[in-house]
Amino acid sequence: MARLVKKISKKAGLPPGTLVHIGEDQKEKVKLRLIDYNEDHFEEKELHTIFESFPYKDKESVTWLDIVGVHEVDIISALGKFYNLHSLLLEDLMNTDQRPKLDDYEDYVCLFLKILSYDDANHRLRVEQISLVLGPRFVLTFQERDSPLFEPVRDRLRKAKGRLRKLGADYLAYTLIDGVVDSYFAILEKTGERIESLEEELVDKPSPRTSRQIHFLKKDLILLRKSVWPLREVVNTLVKEESPLIQERTRFFLRDIYDHTVHVIDTTETFREMASEMIDVYLSSVSNRMNEVMKVLTIIATIFIPLTYIVGIYGMNFKYMPELEWSYGYPLLWLIMLGVALTMLVLFRRKKWL
Repeated sequence: MARLVKKISKKAGLPPGTLVHIGEDQKEKVKLRLIDYNEDHFEEKELHTIFESFPYKDKESVTWLDIVGVHEVDIISALGKFYNLHSLLLEDLMNTDQRPKLDDYEDYVCLFLKILSYDDANHRLRVEQISLVLGPRFVLTFQERDSPLFEPVRDRLRKAKGRLRKLGADYLAYTLIDGVVDSYFAILEKTGERIESLEEELVDKPSPRTSRQIHFLKKDLILLRKSVWPLREVVNTLVKEESPLIQERTRFFLRDIYDHTVHVIDTTETFREMASEMIDVYLSSVSNRMNEVMKVLTIIATIFIPLTYIVGIYGMNFKYMPELEWSYGYPLLWLIMLGVALTMLVLFRRKKWL
């Protein structure tokens, strides 16, 4: 289950810029993938150490270094020293509880985004952080775990499809951001299916399980909103701010991402309203069921009130009660009580109380 707020107590009292990993404990070794390319050149390799990537920084081609795992301080520290990254930026890279934001350091730009995935086994939403550093001829990406999200981008680079190999690092950064935003639509589709299923369950047969599922849905929608809402401001800043790192031709594509982000936010807000209404529907349904039960019990009690009255009269043990000596008194009393009960049932039916 994804946490709304991750534990940051381990940073308490430490000076700014101290590198401490905040997030889920990772035991896997950090993976380093490097792609260096231009229109006529392509090179892809997996690195054993971070130092193998350093010679590619000064090349005229575009270099994409993908780092899977942000829990090893030595790798982040060495990379920061070589690329002259600010200590506060390195601290944020290792803190996986960042909200989506944009930091402009003039020589490079850093974006913090959220990758969303759906756990089909547990029907829950998982949120992971991805950080992206854009420089003049390089892009650095930092992932918590290995994700297939960027595999289509690698495939386009390998096959030299489209304009990706012809343009610069800013267009590569746009392509990666676009992949993150497009993945949100798949999450929205899954969420819509969950809402439809819960709505049918609410109408047919609501149960305490339904209430729990609605609660989990609302929690996932909070995570979704928390991940997407600040992204609009990030993309809008990329579009409007003048930066030598982003070409004007790339801004047109970033505007398209902005439109997609607004669409995701609007859909998320709609889903949140629907989830809130589902809670009201569930409570109303439970209340109606309770009212039905109380109505049946009240009708039963109402029918037995006159019968109890009749039986009470003949149970007072007075000596002079002529019906007690009559041979047909007992069956007649039963007929009277059954007649009273049937008469009341017919009356309730005509008044549509049953």
